[in-house]
Amino acid sequence: LGGDDQVPLFACVSRLAHQKGIDLITEAAAKLAELPAQLVVLGSGEREMVERVLAAQSAHPQALAVRIGFDEELAHLIEAGADIFLMPSRYEPCGMNQMYSQRYGTPPVGNATGGLIDTIEDGVTGFLMREASTQALLETANRAVVAYRDAARWRKLQTSGMARDFSWGRSARAYAEIYARVRSTSSAPSRTGG
Repeated sequence: LGGDDQVPLFACVSRLAHQKGIDLITEAAAKLAELPAQLVVLGSGEREMVERVLAAQSAHPQALAVRIGFDEELAHLIEAGADIFLMPSRYEPCGMNQMYSQRYGTPPVGNATGGLIDTIEDGVTGFLMREASTQALLETANRAVVAYRDAARWRKLQTSGMARDFSWGRSARAYAEIYARVRSTSSAPSRTGG
């Protein structure tokens, strides 16, 4: 990108699909550039979404860089090197990128749905959109940029996200605690008399 190095860099590494809200990103591209901010997109997918991303890049070459295809190493470099990660999915049963981005210190902007609402703490480790719309994306992106401009607040967001534990070990411990509680209540003597 040939833009200002002092503005935040938004990133989207995704399957380019309607489900992932890629159309919302392309519709918001001009306004994101006005924040000001820059955007990098890496992914492949539905022909219509690929065409929309490439058209947005053509219209805003100083603010939007696009790479069509998938490259896992580059995906992680982009996610770790960006300032803010975009994930405006219409639905997301789980999602992994919002967890990667938090670990990398790249607070995510995601839609309040499925696994995103379960793993992003609004205003603490990232930002949640109130709905999957271009307007909500822009409002939430603007909240992120305002936070980005406050160095102390931004550092706190980054460190809060980096401290999150999404590991299998944590999940296994949580399940073990549930099983132990169930086991202790099912083995307790009955008080029904008889």
